[in-house]
Amino acid sequence: MSSGSASSTKTHLWLREETKPMEHRAALSPDVCKQLLATGNFEITVENSKERIFNDAEYADAGCRMVAGDSWRQAPQDAIITGLKELPENDTTPLPHTHIMFAHCYKRQAGWKDVLGRFVEGKGLLYDLEFLNDDSGRRVAAFGFYAGFTGAAVGIDAWCHQQLHADEKYPEIKPYPNEDVLISETKAKLEKVGRKPRIMVMGALGRCGSGAVSYARKAGIPEENILKWDMAETAKGGPFQEIMDVDIFVNCIYLSSKIPPFVTQEQIDRERQLSVIVDVSCDTTNPFNPIPIYSVNTTFDDALLDIPSANSKPLQLCSIDHLPTMLPREASNQFAADLLPTLLQLPERSTAPVWIRAEKLFHEKVASMATTD
Repeated sequence: MSSGSASSTKTHLWLREETKPMEHRAALSPDVCKQLLATGNFEITVENSKERIFNDAEYADAGCRMVAGDSWRQAPQDAIITGLKELPENDTTPLPHTHIMFAHCYKRQAGWKDVLGRFVEGKGLLYDLEFLNDDSGRRVAAFGFYAGFTGAAVGIDAWCHQQLHADEKYPEIKPYPNEDVLISETKAKLEKVGRKPRIMVMGALGRCGSGAVSYARKAGIPEENILKWDMAETAKGGPFQEIMDVDIFVNCIYLSSKIPPFVTQEQIDRERQLSVIVDVSCDTTNPFNPIPIYSVNTTFDDALLDIPSANSKPLQLCSIDHLPTMLPREASNQFAADLLPTLLQLPERSTAPVWIRAEKLFHEKVASMATTD
């Protein structure tokens, strides 16, 4: 390791400040930091942040060293820069460190070569959180459950807003202190509407889909109003008229290859019941996006796209790509706890299968840049 580290015998994690607007989650919780430090194998530096759901004092009390926000570029060479969301697009400087984050560049998303090119130029390394898989191929940690959970919450809330305030713009979404507050708010709005919507959850058997189903149930949606679809139901290939026959469609699939579209413009131009789509999967710029009626991500302060349609019935779509930050404390605690066993293997990552596979995948993706248009 580099002699620039304060303790060359320890693995140095550097938790950076998140820069994505409205991102309140953290890859490392104070409790997980405390557990890592207790092993004696780690040192942890945490950047100050006013947006993070955990305050700076919680990390300091856990034993972390606190530094100024956005100072990771000056970190010792052997520090592993740890975060959640991707780095700012307008920053094109080379990346000489090892990074742990969701980089959103392995599925050929827009600008993927630019992202990987920064690592190549800086001789750095990316461990993409989305592709840290165990021996069975399952992700070791994911925000999927809370992505689906909050996605269903937004879908039901948007539908209620259409019924109660049709002429008003949907308001800004702000994070909730806990899920009980969110559920109570949803129940109160459904009570005002006076009826319960029909919801289809696509990918209902996965982490994300199970979260969406869980929220619908907790909000009081009757079981017969929740259509749970997964691979068996979609095997025939889309598009699916059944989506047009519900009020709310929540897409929670993990897209790994080209599939027929779930919905088409022709469908939404015809008579339909559907008025809200929540694309939790957010394969917005993926060339195989199964919901090819939109091409931009929405944000917490402008959550819904109005989808043009020849039909007079409105259709609004939410494509926020970091929905779990609506419940940042619960989502972060769960994610960090799930990630902990894998993080504990970092000091011996040259022999740990999860980290070996992640590094191999990085080099494969870099190599593919030369053979992909």
